[in-house]
Amino acid sequence: MKLIIAVIQDKDSHRLIDALAEKEYKTTKLSTTGGFLKEGNTTLMIGCEDKEVSQALDIIKHKSSHREQMVAPISPMGGNADSYIPRPINIEVGGATVFVLPVDNFFQF
Repeated sequence: MKLIIAVIQDKDSHRLIDALAEKEYKTTKLSTTGGFLKEGNTTLMIGCEDKEVSQALDIIKHKSSHREQMVAPISPMGGNADSYIPRPINIEVGGATVFVLPVDNFFQF
């Protein structure tokens, strides 16, 4: 058994959860916040059998869109100078960051 942890943008969460539900994957949704853009993300925890992992990853890949987003300048005053952006830039956001972990035991009480 495996545990898939997928971090996606909020904009993609409903589409992805619906697609996973169609294939009867049990999914737990957690609201999270990204570190760089400080925007809302969704973290999904999906438990599945080893043989179902590739199908679940395909669903995640196809329902998590990449898009460009303009990031406005961030003042270093009162913040971290390491993340200072001097002028607006376009960055690619979206997609998914996915971890697949082995599960030794699973209990449901």
